Amino acid sequence: MGLHRYLWLAAVAAAFVAPTAAQTQQSPSQNIGRWVAKAPVPVERTEVSVAELDGKLYLVGGYVLGSVTANLLQSYDPKTDKWADHAQMPIGVNHVNVVGHKGKIYAFGGFIKQNQHPIANSYAYDVATNRWQEIAPLPFARAASSVVVLGDKIHVIGGAIGGEGGAGIGGGGGAPSAPPPAMPVDNVPPPPQKGARTSLTDHDIYDPTTNSWSKAAPLPVRRDHIATVVYDGKIHAIGGRIENLFQNNTIHHFYDPKTDSWSERARQPTPRSGASAGVLDGLIVVIGGEGSSERGVCGENEAYDPKTDTWRTLAPMTVPRHGTGAAVIDGVFYMPGGATGRGGGPRVATNEGFTLR
Repeated sequence: MGLHRYLWLAAVAAAFVAPTAAQTQQSPSQNIGRWVAKAPVPVERTEVSVAELDGKLYLVGGYVLGSVTANLLQSYDPKTDKWADHAQMPIGVNHVNVVGHKGKIYAFGGFIKQNQHPIANSYAYDVATNRWQEIAPLPFARAASSVVVLGDKIHVIGGAIGGEGGAGIGGGGGAPSAPPPAMPVDNVPPPPQKGARTSLTDHDIYDPTTNSWSKAAPLPVRRDHIATVVYDGKIHAIGGRIENLFQNNTIHHFYDPKTDSWSERARQPTPRSGASAGVLDGLIVVIGGEGSSERGVCGENEAYDPKTDTWRTLAPMTVPRHGTGAAVIDGVFYMPGGATGRGGGPRVATNEGFTLR
């Protein structure tokens, strides 16, 4: 790589991971809240996906000892502090896109190799019957997307394609939207190279009633490994990465379904990807994640106040982790498993709950 190209890429990365004072308003650091140890995950897992359904937390897929494509489905009940096994997925995956909705766990796409080779296959797990059923596949193969329920529909946002295998298997016969055009280096990174791993702007909506897909306004900036939550009928998409963790960012976009449009909100203080997010006592809390090579795994716990458009610092993680998700149940933010080092390990069975009460 020539010196000019190297300096150009460095400038791009620096612009993306270092928000200005105007971009991020943050109150003084406050180690508010507390962490409580819970029953450990039965099988150490990372790059696992997490969903909440009817007061229980569900873990789907991930990396386990000897495999990067686990088909395990396990649930945690906070009331009993116990874990249970359920019917395994039809296919083993990592970075699968999951969410709980009306008695079912929905799983869309994922990688079938280590952080590569996405698929479009999609499934619904019925808790009442303990069975998986194949449903309409994603419009195209993808993984590491963010999934939320808004009303009675499921939104799949961003994610990544590329890597070995390219288009993946299954598939709805479609293709991802074209990457956004090149922008000035102080705004977005350079466009991806053809055939390389590529982050996405795509925003697709699944309707469980009709088992069909539709399109919505794409993200303004392509990303994967985004922390995404619903608050007051709107979607907040925070942080993430663009192609790789060296382009982690602090971007905070806000989607309004009434106008089918995105706008920007105050940026999160810490550039990171693969963080876990949830709504806790009126705050959007973003915890953990993966930093750059210098940062490693993040232990930061930061909260966004939608009413004031500002951020504050909460009590940091006792065990910094990435490669997992989270669920807020009865005022407790649960984070099970994950990894304490960058990439795929080391995997841990740690399960902790964070509360402001």
